[in-house]
Amino acid sequence: MSAKKPIVWFEIYVDNMERASKFYESVMDIKLETLLAPSGDGFQMKSFPGDMERYGASGALVKMEGVNPGENSTVVYFGSEDCITEERRVKNAGGKIFKPKMSIGEYGFITLFFDTEGNMVGLHSMK
Repeated sequence: MSAKKPIVWFEIYVDNMERASKFYESVMDIKLETLLAPSGDGFQMKSFPGDMERYGASGALVKMEGVNPGENSTVVYFGSEDCITEERRVKNAGGKIFKPKMSIGEYGFITLFFDTEGNMVGLHSMK
């Protein structure tokens, strides 16, 4: 049996990089950093803060021709001290709450929302 592998990267596909960047910077109270993208027309990347030497996944917003956001089956969950904090920022940042903060029993709480690009995203906290 192989060793368990933590998630080490994620990508959230977007149509409008400026709009999506502003949304995540507002909701998560962070600053995204422009990454040098592989060669190719129409390819843009902005990364979320992260440290590849520490536990936990980092990731990026990605705009790439031929890949449309939304209607996908992947949900990324961002960790939070209390997910109600970020949940309260979603609407003002241009997103829409799908499921407000709810208990998942002994595993804490989650909020599900749609970003400005139509992607469903989650928040997770223990309180």
